[in-house]
Amino acid sequence: MDNKILEKLKKIKMLMLDIDGVMTDGGIIMDSEGRESKVFNVRDGHGLVLVQRHGISVSILTGRTSPVVEHRARDLKITEVYQGALNKKEIFGQILHKNNLLPDDVAYAGDDIVDIPVLKMAGFAVAVADADEMVKKIADYVTVNKGGRGAVREICELLLVAQGFWPEVAARYEFTEFALK
Repeated sequence: MDNKILEKLKKIKMLMLDIDGVMTDGGIIMDSEGRESKVFNVRDGHGLVLVQRHGISVSILTGRTSPVVEHRARDLKITEVYQGALNKKEIFGQILHKNNLLPDDVAYAGDDIVDIPVLKMAGFAVAVADADEMVKKIADYVTVNKGGRGAVREICELLLVAQGFWPEVAARYEFTEFALK
């Protein structure tokens, strides 16, 4: 792992995520009644459980509003959920203030141009593999995996390795190797 990335990851106290295109592949399924569904990756969810177990808080910051997001957040015990965030930069500042955090304490993962203002402020800016090219250009790290297809798990594993928690995770699940290269 690059030393510059490693040093940034060591400081992270909160992982903040966009939903559509990061925790999902960006697709939205609507039935004929207008009910919305999203597909979430179970391994991404387990990664979020692991980082929370090791003291890294998780929050959601999304421009859309969907009951599905509330359900998924509750399932993962994520209590900081901000939907309908038309000005993500402003809400980001409010989250920092509420949690007594500095921008360097936060990793933010996004995929589209609406995420750029927050990515520029965050201590560790992540673009998923299939993010917009402009987002990738300003990111500290571009995931190998696509949004909704393991990108969040990848970020979680990077945080756990950088902060020295990986040996504990490995021991709990009886393995020794780190999956990311």
